[in-house]
Amino acid sequence: MEYGILGLLILVADVYAIINIVSSRASLAAKALWTLLVLVLPIVGFLVWFFAGPRGTTATT
Repeated sequence: MEYGILGLLILVADVYAIINIVSSRASLAAKALWTLLVLVLPIVGFLVWFFAGPRGTTATT
């Protein structure tokens, strides 16, 4: 059971990362490479994105 919860947490984190990658202002090629990294290496890809990847755009008021 604990592996199922861990897998779900990894999936949620990866989906969050991919949404932020797609909504970032990075080039299309950079978005594709970051997304591929997160999909192929879910844990490592997420951690690398978290510390060095492009962030999504945020609304400023």
